Parts: sequence; C-alpha cells; structure tokens
Amino acid sequence: MTKYIAKKPDAKGNINFTAEENATWQILIERQMQTIQNRACDAYLTGLENLNLPTDRIPQCSEISSVLKASTGWSVVPVDTLIPLEQFYTLLANRQFPAASFIRIREELDYLQEPDIFHEFFGHCPMLTNQAYADFVQWYGQNALTVSKKAQSLLGRLFWFTVEFGLINTAKGARIYGGGILSSHAETIFALESHEPERFAFDVNKILHMPYRYDQIQKCYFTINDLTELYQLKTEKIIKHVEGMVDGTTDSDFIIC
Repeated sequence: MTKYIAKKPDAKGNINFTAEENATWQILIERQMQTIQNRACDAYLTGLENLNLPTDRIPQCSEISSVLKASTGWSVVPVDTLIPLEQFYTLLANRQFPAASFIRIREELDYLQEPDIFHEFFGHCPMLTNQAYADFVQWYGQNALTVSKKAQSLLGRLFWFTVEFGLINTAKGARIYGGGILSSHAETIFALESHEPERFAFDVNKILHMPYRYDQIQKCYFTINDLTELYQLKTEKIIKHVEGMVDGTTDSDFIIC
C-alpha cells in the first residue's frame, strides 16, 4: 500500500494542497454526504452544517478551528501522520485535535493505513461542536496522561468504541457518532445495516475487556442512549478501575492488532 507523506504548513499555518488532492477530497465528501443521510446522529449533522465544509477543496485548519473555538473552545492543528501517544494525549488535554496533513490517494479511497485529513475533518470535527462530546474527549486526554502505558492501552479501547466507532440510540433508531465510521463509506452502511457485527448496550467494563482490530471493519459496536453518557464518564472511578485491571493482566491482554 501507499506510504503517505505529510505536507508542511507555510508560515501562516496553511497547507498547499494540489489540484489532485482537492479533487480526491471532493470525491470523498460528495460521496459521504450522501452515505451519512439517515445514518449519522443529529449532533453530528448539526456540527457538519455549522462547519460548512467546502466540497471543492480541502479546508485549512484555521477554518475548522474558527467554528470549533466558537462552539466548544476546541481547535485543530496539523501534524505529521502518526504522532507519539504522549503528544496525542497532550493535544486532546488542551482541546486541540490533531489533523494529519495529507489525504489518501484516489486509488485507495476505501482503505487507510493511517488516519488522513478527511477522516479527521469530516469524521471527528463535526462532533467536536457538541459540548458533552468535546468535554469527554478533553477528559480522556487529561487522564490518559496520568496513567501507566498498560492502563493507556485499556483506555484506548474506551476511545475506540466511543469516539471512533460509537453508536447512539435515537427516536429514529440507532445512529452513528463515531468518526471512524462516519468517514468510511463502507462502514457507515455496515455498522447499522449488516447482520454480521454484534451491537452491545454501552458497558464500560465490557469495553475495557474488548480487543479490537484497526485493519478491518469492526466486528462489534457499543451503543449509548445519549451523549451525556460520555460526559458522565468523567469520573475518577473509571481511572481507578482501569488501574486496578492492570494489576491482574498479562502483556498478552494488551495486544491489539
């Protein structure tokens, strides 16, 4: 598969994307805007409307940040592809979401080795306009910085099954709020309509014991009833629970493919 190369921002923090890269963005966003209809949750759709993402070009971080700051005090910052976990957690703790400064190539629209700018702008940023969600993500970053590496691995499962691959019950049925799903054409459909995956009611203990794969469509999802459930997770009890779990685990419990 292709090795993605991050682009460097100029002195003003802007990135000069090529015509080909902007065209790829247009293909992705126009396709996904259709796919998320009747599948994305209302909070996401409201955030997406507020962001008013352009369809003919990749937006700059400053454009996204201006909306996020006005909504929840968040911003996005360009980073070089995958960054160290400590840097990732520090950014989240400071209400900054990292955005990789590259976009996938047109021949690989549906597979990513690493999260790209479409995944982060289209998948995650709309939800960062929601206060409960935004506060939860900051809480996650703050607390991930305070625990051991093994405890961070367990907390990674909480992030994975909420921020990345979470579902939510609504009056219209299950809807998606996880950015990893909403930025994927295939998984947006699969997560709600396939009979293959298991869908569990939200259960922190079950999540913390659930391994996952990042290189394939998920085999299970967890469903919350309201975004305030994420806000209510902001408690020291969860951190103490995670640290207690670490004492009774072996290295093999932390292997995530």
